Amino acid sequence: MTTHLTQQNHESKVQAVVDQVSQAKAQGVPYKKVKRAPRHTVPDTHVKESKKPGIDITKFNDVLLVDPERRICQAEPGVTFEELVRATARHGLIPYTVPEHRQITIGGAVSGCSLESMSYRHGGFHDKCLEYEVVTGDGQVKTLVKGEDDDLMEMVHGSYGTMAVLTKLTFELHPAKPFVHMNYHRFSSFKDYWEFTLQRCQQGQDHFIDGIIHAPDHCVACIGNMVDSVPYSSRYDGAQVFYKSTAVKDEDYMTLDQYFFRYDADLHWLTRTVPILENSLIRRLFGRFFLGSSNVIRLTSLFPFLFKLGKLRPDIVVDVFIPSGNFSKFFDWYEETLDFWPLWIVPYRAPQIYPWVSDEHAKKMGDGFLIDCAVYGKTNNDPNVDLSKLLEKKTHELGGIKTLIARNHYSRDEFWQVYSRPRYEGAKAQLDPHNLFGDLYDKMGHYMGKK
Repeated sequence: MTTHLTQQNHESKVQAVVDQVSQAKAQGVPYKKVKRAPRHTVPDTHVKESKKPGIDITKFNDVLLVDPERRICQAEPGVTFEELVRATARHGLIPYTVPEHRQITIGGAVSGCSLESMSYRHGGFHDKCLEYEVVTGDGQVKTLVKGEDDDLMEMVHGSYGTMAVLTKLTFELHPAKPFVHMNYHRFSSFKDYWEFTLQRCQQGQDHFIDGIIHAPDHCVACIGNMVDSVPYSSRYDGAQVFYKSTAVKDEDYMTLDQYFFRYDADLHWLTRTVPILENSLIRRLFGRFFLGSSNVIRLTSLFPFLFKLGKLRPDIVVDVFIPSGNFSKFFDWYEETLDFWPLWIVPYRAPQIYPWVSDEHAKKMGDGFLIDCAVYGKTNNDPNVDLSKLLEKKTHELGGIKTLIARNHYSRDEFWQVYSRPRYEGAKAQLDPHNLFGDLYDKMGHYMGKK
């Protein structure tokens, strides 16, 4: 339960943010937020760091409450999922959605769009949130409650920090067991893989479903279930590489922690852009310097030439969400046009088409059952063809959406055809009437292909 001291400390941190926001409002200066964890956006060496002053939220890193009886948790936005899982698992509970990198924060999961292999049943992390405490652009502290403030809660989600400062989240927890038993079902055709995956999603009996397509004729459906005991336990935060194991193993066992963060050591497979980083000896000797999503992000920022040798355009590192009814069409196009493997596949059952999607675009998205296709590390060496732009265009054509954390190519008009400008501006009028936290398009504009 929350201690009086912890709550008092939280309130003092909130007051410090209120003071900073009030000062920024008085000065009429747009502010950015300064976080403790590294930003999980794709570093762009063409762009200089913003010189805007910062609102300090680096101290918002406490888990305030874990209530095993009601199965809810209250935590500050700077808590990482590694810290959150550690705090809840001791009570036999976990968040409904745990993004695959240790240093992703719960505030970032709401501001962006975090999902994982439980999402085929439960949606994204945001969908199990019950309350958001925020500091508005007017310096007011508000608590947005599910069922009462749904419009505002939905627009805080996916706003990339342009609505308000999140200071506390309350969310539901799921019963957990200490281990995960994985079964890898291998298929030599995409058609067979997709039929199997759809069937397992419809049955809804598995805890975890995702997939890794190593090649068009080597598709692996990864089915996981939590168990109480295991005959052995594999690790993928050292010499062994997780995605490679799925190509050869029929089953595997991991601790819950190792399963949740199985991609973290390699930031999926971005370390393979420098092949020596997948050498087992190098990983044993020097892995502490480069393994882990945070280390990879920092290295990419500090030594970009290591990740761009011989490349004329930045790598494609992006998630695109394709309506399930168009997934086969997308895959055929992807195989012919990008032909980059592995491709990580995450089925995603959104409880609704999120209101930040425009009504026009929502009509193309079907019933909300989407397939997240994670394209991580495709090299674009042809100066005459921008594959990133082609991927964005095809995603839009098929009624899909994409994350904004990588290179984007939308004009302002194209952007607001996908995103709902009326609802976005309506929420801004209530939460940030002076535009202290910036416009969504303008904030992500340095990813909009502007060099």
